[in-house]
Amino acid sequence: MTEITEPGEAPGSEGAAAGYEVQEAAAETGGTPADPAGGSEVAQLPLKPALEAVLMVVDEPATPEHLAKVLERRPREVSDALRELADEYTTQGRGFELRLVAGGWRFYTRGDYADAVERFVLDGQQARLTQAALETLAVVAYRQPVSRSRVSAVRGVNCDGVMRTLLQRGLVEEVGAEPETGAILYRTTHYFLERMGLRGLDELPELAPFLPEAEAVEGETQEGMPSFDVDDPSPDSQTEH
Repeated sequence: MTEITEPGEAPGSEGAAAGYEVQEAAAETGGTPADPAGGSEVAQLPLKPALEAVLMVVDEPATPEHLAKVLERRPREVSDALRELADEYTTQGRGFELRLVAGGWRFYTRGDYADAVERFVLDGQQARLTQAALETLAVVAYRQPVSRSRVSAVRGVNCDGVMRTLLQRGLVEEVGAEPETGAILYRTTHYFLERMGLRGLDELPELAPFLPEAEAVEGETQEGMPSFDVDDPSPDSQTEH
């Protein structure tokens, strides 16, 4: 049977044109063309909410091309929607913003609310020092540079565990060794001054006169005081953590 066509129209030209459009769309999105009869479920989703959902889970800025491929849309359509969303968030004064960074889009908290975010992130992360840690830190601050054994002698209890805590917090640091014994010496750090709000150690309160001389205390510990030897298996050995 002979197919009748309009003058100047090649047989099957309409179907060829439709097929070309589908292939062109697929080339733009970098993926498989959506089903002409109805498209995939992803392609049928509202574009802006779909973009919001995807951008909520990205761990690095997503390019319009990548988003277009995932959502089966044209890159230009995606780029326009992203810019519209960014403008909407700014106009509405939202606490977050959609920002174009390094060639991709990603959600960021708005700078105006940095204080609130910082408080939330740090909440519970800066635990208060225990009384033992504060006392140990005070001894180091007023008698630095000082060894662990001398700090333990002043406090009357093994301070190894507490000193490790202060080291981890960045409040004290090693500063060489004691010439006579080779014991490691410790001092407070710049971070300690920052946390205390001091410009220098000369601004420490006048509490040093109330601390006993380490030598005198060490003499008293020879009798009636527990051993400070961390390797001592005796159950009477006292250690703080």
